[in-house]
Amino acid sequence: MSTRRALPAILASFVALMFFGLGNYLGARQNDSDEQLAALRAEINLLKRRQPAAQGTTGRADESAPAMLADANRAAIVADVKRQLQDEMGLLPLTLLRERRTSFVELYSYDDRGSSNYGTAGYLGNGYFITVKHGVIALDDPEEGRDARRITAIKVRYKGRDLNARVVDSGNADVEVHPGDWAIIKVNQDLELPPLRIDTSYAYDFAEPIFRLGNDYSKGIILSTGYVGQRTPNGLVTCLTDGHPGVSGGGVLNQEGRLVGIPIGRMQGDYRFSFILPVRPEMFRKVPGLPQPEEPAAVPATVG
Repeated sequence: MSTRRALPAILASFVALMFFGLGNYLGARQNDSDEQLAALRAEINLLKRRQPAAQGTTGRADESAPAMLADANRAAIVADVKRQLQDEMGLLPLTLLRERRTSFVELYSYDDRGSSNYGTAGYLGNGYFITVKHGVIALDDPEEGRDARRITAIKVRYKGRDLNARVVDSGNADVEVHPGDWAIIKVNQDLELPPLRIDTSYAYDFAEPIFRLGNDYSKGIILSTGYVGQRTPNGLVTCLTDGHPGVSGGGVLNQEGRLVGIPIGRMQGDYRFSFILPVRPEMFRKVPGLPQPEEPAAVPATVG
């Protein structure tokens, strides 16, 4: 056989083999694609079976009970934590402080020499206020050759108006910063002020947190905080809280928001070292309608 006649036969055989191999390759790819497509469909069907069914948003009473119980437990825990923080850090709720702030008013007095003084007074109800004696009665010694100074007018500021007040009772102080440096004054108008709650049995334990409200620098009632220091030999209490001019006669509150004392003075040259006069039942003897707290029982002396 000649070469010219064999060449077409060889080419034909090669083309046949090539198409045969391509057919097998494409068939295998098709089989792989079918298998992959089947696997993908099976996975999609599995995901569909796992997907939760949609439901309405209306609730049932038995379903909300666990959630409500959990909310109640959470609220109780939060309230307990807040209480513990208040006890440990000496905090007082803002709402209570703001309410007590409205129980204090600015106090102004005028003397027969044309001078005036300012301080603070705490409301007791029925038109009665407690303040310091030296704010409403002149305690300074008379100057040589002159009569003693006299207070001729006392006013408390209420809703932007100055109301006349008069002294109805006072302690036995003849100098400032004295255990008897207290006074009760009264106005004749009806006042919409919340009366203070009083605690005459407060122990003034060392480092107890206290809250002081007063008319600092005649700029309105301002809050200051501090801690109980020591008792002085004459029955006053020291503390480190702002003793600016004007705070005398204001209020010292304990952690329950009760009136336990009044600021009456400070150390000369130091506005932070203040003196507190603890409230006593005798201070309220002429305030009608006010519950008279009992004095703490005296501890009997031990003999022998």
